[in-house]
Amino acid sequence: METLNPFAIAQEQFDHASRYILGLPGGMMDSLKHPRRVVTVEFPIEMDDGTVRTFIGYRVLHNQARGPGKGGIRFHPEVTEDEVRALASWMTWKCAVLDVPFGGAKGGVICDPKAMSEGVRRRITRRYVTELGDAIGPATDVPAPDVNTDERTMAWIYDTYAMLHPGQNNLPVVTGKPLDMGGSWGRREATARGVLTVTRHALAQGVAPGLSGIRGSRIAIQGFGNVGGIAARLFVEAGAHVVAVSDSSGGIMAPDGLDLAAVERHKRETGSVVGVTDTTTISNDELLEVPCDILIPAALECQIRASNAPRIATQLVVEAANGPTTPAADRILFARGIPVLPDILANAGGVTVSYFEWVQNFENEQWDLDDVNRRLRRRMERATDAVIAKQQELNSVMPKIEGALDATPTEQPVDATPLEPADLRTAAYVLAISRVANVTLERGVWP
Repeated sequence: METLNPFAIAQEQFDHASRYILGLPGGMMDSLKHPRRVVTVEFPIEMDDGTVRTFIGYRVLHNQARGPGKGGIRFHPEVTEDEVRALASWMTWKCAVLDVPFGGAKGGVICDPKAMSEGVRRRITRRYVTELGDAIGPATDVPAPDVNTDERTMAWIYDTYAMLHPGQNNLPVVTGKPLDMGGSWGRREATARGVLTVTRHALAQGVAPGLSGIRGSRIAIQGFGNVGGIAARLFVEAGAHVVAVSDSSGGIMAPDGLDLAAVERHKRETGSVVGVTDTTTISNDELLEVPCDILIPAALECQIRASNAPRIATQLVVEAANGPTTPAADRILFARGIPVLPDILANAGGVTVSYFEWVQNFENEQWDLDDVNRRLRRRMERATDAVIAKQQELNSVMPKIEGALDATPTEQPVDATPLEPADLRTAAYVLAISRVANVTLERGVWP
């Protein structure tokens, strides 16, 4: 039985990649694995009917070696501390892969926002931020949107923080804000645009033999929210055919390609993609097994597992969600010759444009959309090149790494199994861990 605990998965991914990294001081790897701070808050909220409910929220700061913590806040009934810890660590490695000067952080409140009024959501947001106090701040820990939070939620966060810190430039305390409140052009589309950019550039580098480009490819997307819905539109504009999409209610499929305008209209009118004319209804699990050229999981964690990985029928997996593929599934897909563009690369467009927004806020500027997209494309392509190059480097020097491990048995990791050829996720982790470790060593361990 494989674990589906997100933090255990994040730790396993880290441990696997750390075996390819030599020369760090003893204990350094263990230090980089663990979060710097975990804050748990419990607070009462008056509901619309006058009753009072207590809510639990978390904020995890994983690492600040390269800059302030950075990470979204999600509102979801299944939020757990381990999930938030995992997401914070993934954000550390994501920022390092993109060479963005942030560390990783994440937050969440256990609640069901779809069953609440706007007033209750606003009160939860304001009280959560108030309880966190100076655990967040422009130079400390900068939140952003995530599952079930949006521009309006970020506006409430900014306003609450500004009320508690009058007379300061508080705009950089949160990103993903509305445009007229210091938000950045292109932020809403950034994650999806980054997914498109990484996919296009990786295909041009030959990561998926037999798949030369996006034009004419068949795409299946699990998740039709902000990221998945925008990604569908961008891939179609790039010449692809989206053959299947899904949301929390289920999915739909059309082998010749979906009419995205009809899907979006049906989603707005009914709240779900299920039921669009001339489509076949499928489950979220079935969507993952739809024959396609590119599979884009854009929903929640642990969707591609050991149980379904043997039936994945695609040439390339592109992770628009955080942690959608388990380590066991990674091994199965790699053995089957199906490359995975990992989350800490593929979906990093959001945090990249969040960084742009943060910079603009400090400079009291607002860049043009073309400028934002140009900067985003350049960073995403550069990061893709770096990950692919790192994979090639690791696989070319792997015998030397194994020899070094064998020559120093006292330093041998607990996992003494032979090294396997590195996949793209391992390469991305090695690149990210090395960058964070190097900065940590340059700064020195305080005091």
